Order: sequence, then C-alpha cells, then structure tokens
Amino acid sequence: MGSMTSKPWLLFVLLLILSCYRACFSIAGNTLSAGQSLSFSKNEIILSQGGTFELGFFTPGSSLKIYLGIWYKWFVPKEVVWVANRENPLSDPSSSRLDLSEDGNLLLFEGSSKIPFWSTNLTFPGSNITEAVLRDDGNFVLRNRSNPSSIFWESFDHPTDTWLPGAKLGVDKLISWKNSEDPAPGVFSLGLDPNGSNQYFLEWNRSQIYWSSGVWNGNFFSLIPEMNGLRYIFNYTFVPSNNGSDGSVTYSLQNPSYLSKYRVDYRGQFRELVWLGGPWEWSLFWNAPRNLSDVFALCGAFGVVQYRENYSTPCQCLKGFEPFSMNYTRLNDWRGGCVRKSPLQCENNTYANGKKDWFMKIPFLRLPSNSKAYSAASARNCEVACMNNCSCTAYVYNSSGCVIWEGALLNLQQLSDGGEIMYLRLAADEHQSTKGKKWKVWVAVLVPTTGLILCLFICFSTKGKLKPVGEKASSNNLLVFDFDTELDAINEEMNTNNNMKKKENDFELPLFSYESVSIATNNFSAVNKLGEGGYGPVYKGKLLRGREVAVKMLSKRSGQGNEEFRNETILIAKLQHRNLVRILGCCIERDEKILIYEYMPNQSLDVYLFDPIKNKMLAWETRVHIIEGIAQGLLYLHQYSRLRIIHRDLKPSNILLDSEMNPKISDFGMARIVGGNETKANTNRIVGTYGYMSPEYAIGGLYSIKSDVFSFGVLLLEIISGKKNTGFYNSSSLNLLRYAWELWVDDRSLELINPTIGYPSSSSLPLRFINIGLLCVQESPTDRPTMPDVVSMISNEHAPLPKPKQPAFTTGRNMMDTNPTIDTAGNCSNNSVTISTLEAR
Repeated sequence: MGSMTSKPWLLFVLLLILSCYRACFSIAGNTLSAGQSLSFSKNEIILSQGGTFELGFFTPGSSLKIYLGIWYKWFVPKEVVWVANRENPLSDPSSSRLDLSEDGNLLLFEGSSKIPFWSTNLTFPGSNITEAVLRDDGNFVLRNRSNPSSIFWESFDHPTDTWLPGAKLGVDKLISWKNSEDPAPGVFSLGLDPNGSNQYFLEWNRSQIYWSSGVWNGNFFSLIPEMNGLRYIFNYTFVPSNNGSDGSVTYSLQNPSYLSKYRVDYRGQFRELVWLGGPWEWSLFWNAPRNLSDVFALCGAFGVVQYRENYSTPCQCLKGFEPFSMNYTRLNDWRGGCVRKSPLQCENNTYANGKKDWFMKIPFLRLPSNSKAYSAASARNCEVACMNNCSCTAYVYNSSGCVIWEGALLNLQQLSDGGEIMYLRLAADEHQSTKGKKWKVWVAVLVPTTGLILCLFICFSTKGKLKPVGEKASSNNLLVFDFDTELDAINEEMNTNNNMKKKENDFELPLFSYESVSIATNNFSAVNKLGEGGYGPVYKGKLLRGREVAVKMLSKRSGQGNEEFRNETILIAKLQHRNLVRILGCCIERDEKILIYEYMPNQSLDVYLFDPIKNKMLAWETRVHIIEGIAQGLLYLHQYSRLRIIHRDLKPSNILLDSEMNPKISDFGMARIVGGNETKANTNRIVGTYGYMSPEYAIGGLYSIKSDVFSFGVLLLEIISGKKNTGFYNSSSLNLLRYAWELWVDDRSLELINPTIGYPSSSSLPLRFINIGLLCVQESPTDRPTMPDVVSMISNEHAPLPKPKQPAFTTGRNMMDTNPTIDTAGNCSNNSVTISTLEAR
C-alpha cells in the first residue's frame, strides 16, 4: 500500500478503471436508437442520465428465466420496479436481446425467432423516427427523436407491481408477482374502483376485496391517516380523467434526493418503502393491511395463518393436508394452499373396510366466509347434516345454530384465544389412535427393529441375484433398485446406438421379480390402489429408500393384451421428455404383465378438472402452465422424438400431474409409430374415447398428427372451461365444441371461462386460448395447425391468429354422439372408458 501512496498516478489509474468498470457493461448513455440492440449475453444495460435507474436483463433468484426490467442502481439485493415480459420469459442467455426496430417499435427477441416475446406494438406515420430513453424517474419512454416532448409510449402507463413518483395510480391495477422468483401476475392487485366510488381496493384473485382506502375527497392523506406526519416528504396530486368520472393520483417528493416506491407485495400487502440518505437500504414507512393475517387467503385453500409479529412463515396446513407445492412454499408462496393427504371415503361413495370420514375439533379459529346456515336442533344433527353432504368440509355449532362450509376453506386464522370451535372433515386414514403412550412406545421400538430385520433379510436374500439390465430373467429386486443409475446407463446406450433400423427387442427395460413388486405394493392391497381403468388396476408402491412408484397391472379381464403391453414397454422407454411420464421397468412373471412408472402425487388432470371442489384449485395460471406443458409434450412426440409418435388417446385422465403440477402425457398403449416423414396412416381397428376423437379417425379410421391436434383442442377447451366435451346432453349445444363455437360467433367467448378460477385483467389472453382451441378442432385436418404452430401461437401472444372455421361435431348428432367408446372396427361399447386408461397416480 505504501508504494501506491508514493506513486499517486497509480492510484489515479486504479480509480479511473473502477469508474469505467460499470460503463463497460452499458451501451452509450441512456438512449437506445433505431437499429441498436441490448444483449443479455454481453451484460448490457441502459443507465438513466442521473444514474438512478438501470434497464437490462435479469434472472430472479435461482430461476433460469430471463426478463427485461428496470431497477434502482445502488440497492443490493436488486429490487425490480418494472418488468416488460412478465408473462412471457426468455430462456436462451446467448440470444436474448431488446431491439429498437426500424419501424420504431421496441421488440424483445430470442434466437432466430421472427415473432417477438414482447413488443410496444405501435403504428407510426413514418419509419426511423423514434428513440427509447430511460429517464431518471424510472420511466422508460419511446419518443419522437426530433421532438423529445412527443411521447408515443411509456412504461408508466403499463405498471407491474410498483408505483413510482411521477407515475399515475388509477384504474390500471398494480398486480403482484407470483413469488420472489416469478414476476408473472400473482393473485393480489390494487387499483381505483372502476365503478367510480373514488377509493382504492386491494383484491385477491381480482374478485375479493380485503382492504379499501376510503372515499377520495381530494386529500390523499385523508385516505391514509397514518401518513399525515409525512406531509413534509410527499406531495400528492389528484389527476381527473378526461370524462371526469374517475381519475388517478400521482406523487412527488419534497426533497428530490430522497427515493420512494409503493409496491403490491407477492404476499398481499401494499407497502411504501423510502430511502432518505445513508446506507443503501430501504425503510418501510407504511403498509396495508397492517398485519399479514388480514390479507385474504394468504395461506390459500385449507391453509391456516398463525400470525406472529415478524414471523417469516405464518402459514401452516390443517391436519390431514399438505402443501400443494413444496417448491412454492419454500419461497413463502402459498397461493396454491394445501391439498388432502388422503381422499375422503365419501368421494368414492363407498366405505372400505367399514371406514368412514370423521370430524376433528379445531379450537380458537377465525372462521372463513362463504358459510351456509343449516337448520339443526343439536350439535349431533349438525354433524350428521355435514356427513351426509360430501361437499361439506367443516361445520360449526354454536349459540347461533348450525353453520356448514362446502368446498375449500379460505382465510382461516389460528388465534391465541377466543374465536370459534370448528369441526373439520378428514379421511378415516387420518384418524389418530388414542390408546395411550404405552402403545406409542411399543410402536417406536418394534417398527425400526422390524424394518432393520427386513432390510438385512432382503440384502442377504438378493445378494448375487441382481442381473444386468437387458438380461432376460425377472430377477431384479424392485425394493432396492437404483433407478437413477440404471436408467442413465440405458439413456447413454440409446444415444450411442441410436439407429432407426435397430431391432426393438435389442433393448429392454429393467425386469423385476413379481415377489418384489408384491412387497412394494403391500401385496397389491386395496389401501395402495390408486385407481382402475380399461387396462387394469394401478397401485402405489414404496421402495426401501423411500422412493414411490406407480405399478400398473394388466387385468386378465382387460380387452388389451400383448400388443398394448409391448407398445408401452418398448415405446415409452425410448421417449425422454419432461412432459411425458417416465417408465422405470416391468414385470413379466406368473402370467402377469406389470409396468412400473414414476409416481405422480397430484394424480390425473380429470381428478381436478371436473370435480366441483377441486376445480377451484386450478387457478388460471396453473391451467395455462398445464396447457403449455401438454403442447410441449405433443410437439416432442410429433417432431423431436427419435420416433414420430401419434398418441391417439389424449384426454384428461391420461394427463398426470407431478408435485409441481407439471403435466405429463401417459398411456401409450394406443400410440402408433409413423415412419420418417410420414404424418398419417390408416387402420381397421379404431380405438379412443368419445369426445376426443377426430372425425376422420372416428368415421374412416384415418389417423394422423392432426388427430392428436384435434384431441389437444378439445382438451384445451375443457381445461379453460372446466366442462366435459360430452357433458351437454341436457342443453341445445349437445357438446362443448358446439357451445364454444356458439359463444365465439356471438362474441361472448369469455362466458366459457369459469369466473371462480380468475384470469388476467386483460381479456386478450383468455380469448387467444379459446381461438387456438377452436383452430385445433376444425373439421378438416388440413385447416388445423400443427403442434409447432400451436406452440408458437401459445408462446407469442402478440402474433395475430387466423379465424377458426366451424368445428367438427357441431351440426347435429352423428356417429360420435351414439358411440361413446370405439374399441374395434364395427364394435362399440356403452361404457365411457377406453381400452387403455391409466388412472390417477
């Protein structure tokens, strides 16, 4: 250090380098001119003239998704105040860029795509007249290059979750992020009452108001009395609208060196943060509601708030429930709430082994809303009334009488004292034994001892018996099998020997002994049974290391046989994609044919989609996520897999959901391979499910990739509406396709969407999905898009869509109206399942 001080020029050079370091990663000044680009791979940013704000690309938290945003320069960690592509993230770090095109628009691109991920989408009288500027108030503007006061577009008119000084807060809502790592629109929002009452509302799911500012009288501080003492810092101004019916509020700071921002937090609070000098840290000045426990449905369905001051994780699931997503709850994101660990017995209209649902007493609760009064003379009568109604999830009996709740319980809070006693309905499996501590001690001693003895027995009995993958003896022990290691070896072998002409039986899945499969499923017990379809029963299995699997057994009564079994074992094993279910092995022993799959804890899509209670758990964002995943899976089958696959039986029960609600296409027993460049084929054996089969396949036996596109279109419309395609026999519409088409023709398509699921404040996205669905179900295969086209339509929401033609099966009753399920040429059955149905897992 002494040499540094003795040579002042060295210190000067070092300071010069440090001062230029930041500039090396920014483009010239605060302006993006026509023909220029901002690149993610080069760490380029735009810096506002005063050095307060930066605009560039960012990846929130541990996410790999790429967004374009604006943030204050000096604060660490970075807190973004505006996001351009919050609903359409980029994913390629090497090619993500922001362009100012020659026609004057801002465009966000990735790779060689010609369709932008986001755009200002303006029409200008001439070309090359605009420039984009990041101003020192955080407003990103597109203005006339020769007349800077002429603004064509500004980010202040398109807020995300943050209100900055100089911006207007009116009817256009501030919408929270989903969580700290996902800027997509969340469930909480704030805006001016569109009905003209001149007050601001905080809302949950765009429907439930849980905080209001009070009526505006021209004085902002009258709306928020707690801020009266801050008059020396802020100036608030009411800006009336052009028609005078409503208006907006803008604010500034008395001292321009101070910084401020209002934000709708992803946990539902409207918060003001300020910086008045000193260390680069934000200070919380004000928030509404005051306590997190007053945020509506903070913990989601069946989640309960246990509020304590400064308590970082106030949410817990009720007994008998578990978090909808552990990944979300890790981020304190409870919008998905909790789901039952065990299904209610009444849902199956049966009481296995004499078991019945029961009610657990929960004291000190703040009760949820949406209750129903019920006439009951006693607490016992109230309990019976709830028990006899399978939709009833809880009841209370107090001095006011009997009150019951149907469906999801929202807005529960555990109080330290006071409140009410609620009786929560639980499955019989959740009933805790009350035989005392002595019984628990015996269990604590015997269970580990028995488990240790069993492990030693299995290890010694299987020593030297495990054979390599591909050996044709069913000797592998399912209980101790290391799937990750073995399947990595399989994939490596497949990649090394990828030859379309290779004989299929050169490659085999791991073969497991019947005995080990039986032990894993507790001897195929009814408790472990997940469901049953046309193929046969499906059981849950558990291995010694705790891994869970799904075991699908070919029923001897099934109409399927060796062809379908061989189809799944050979076909699925060669397909690897995150949106396809993964097969782990099989068992061919004792005349049994058994397939082992990865376990899907959230069961199949139809379990949620057509259930009046569980339907509400699929929010709009989740439905869009599921649609996108199914589309990606089909795109892989049709275009990118080693073999071109036509599924032929796409429907909700064949879409399985993992722990993060990622969809996975399953049941490939009916699938067919078409060669090289082929896209269609013909068959004398028609298989599939009524309501999902394309007309050319159902009537003429001609199947193609467009048959799957038709099924996808039906599935998309069902996901959006929550209605079955075949559920309209008591109406004039006959089926969902005709109903959707009638609404489309009458310009009433938004009526197709169940309002309880919530959807973006803009109706353009829901209408776009309906348009895509109708394009997929057009009668002529040549009119339908391919799956690459569908994926492009979904991911590029600003690209124009063609108008759909009339769907198939909308002109009256025909073959599909009288033949629910077709299994062989000329032979029809009246049941509603296909030959191959892999039920909930």
